Amino acid sequence: MSLSDAEYHTKAHALLARIEAQIDAWLDDDVVDIDTHRTGGLLELSLPGGSKIVLNTQPPLQEIWLAARSGGYHFKWDGSRWIDREGQELLARLSRSASEQAGCPLTFSA
Repeated sequence: MSLSDAEYHTKAHALLARIEAQIDAWLDDDVVDIDTHRTGGLLELSLPGGSKIVLNTQPPLQEIWLAARSGGYHFKWDGSRWIDREGQELLARLSRSASEQAGCPLTFSA
């Protein structure tokens, strides 16, 4: 599904804000210590043990890229969710990667 540039930016930035809000809630509840650093469309997560996960918006392609220890993934809006080429949903992939890298179960929800 093709989005206008404005729709893409709105959806992509809302997703990054949702991820940041979830991490803030975990910090408040002493679930896990993840530091975030956001610069425009790039969100870097610093996890316990020194590993990182990076989410980066790609406006020309209307994608969001996720880089984690397990690999790199490209997600595109399908009309209701951010999905990669294999049909994985972005928040589910992020949950698996963050859980693996943090050493505890973490679930990012929509």
